Amino acid sequence: MNIHVQQPQPFDLVSNEILIAGNAVAFEGQMTIKVSEGHDEVTGLATVGSLSIRQFQASITIPDTAAFRLNRLFVTLTDDTGGGEGPIPSVTVPVLYGPMILDGYMGFWEHDVVSGDTLSALAERYYEDASAWQPIFQANQHIIANPDLIFPGQVLRIPRDF
Repeated sequence: MNIHVQQPQPFDLVSNEILIAGNAVAFEGQMTIKVSEGHDEVTGLATVGSLSIRQFQASITIPDTAAFRLNRLFVTLTDDTGGGEGPIPSVTVPVLYGPMILDGYMGFWEHDVVSGDTLSALAERYYEDASAWQPIFQANQHIIANPDLIFPGQVLRIPRDF
């Protein structure tokens, strides 16, 4: 099986239900979906099938009982029907888990950074609390190395809880 994941993309900000889509080649194939971060994991299944490349869609719901400690998760799709010789086809996509970044996470706004913006100013604007900049930093950890340095032109995700 060949697996090409179109969703989620690397470092997408995801919620309790992770939507997965892509293309795969298999004959009545099945994939295991594993979401992990080194401390806990959640697994599910997706079905793909045909003799040619076909789109697939699946989702996996992270239960409230998951014992994740980190907000960076890894979504791994593995071909369960990949017999034969050689490595079993597998694709891993890193994602950021919104519920570990902001309690009650429901989605995010996009903010285009302009000259003079700071994470504290954005926290004041969106959360009415300048000291609440950590969720913004964590939701953008793949593009912000230093919370004191953001640049005009960057598009930041602002997690929201409604």
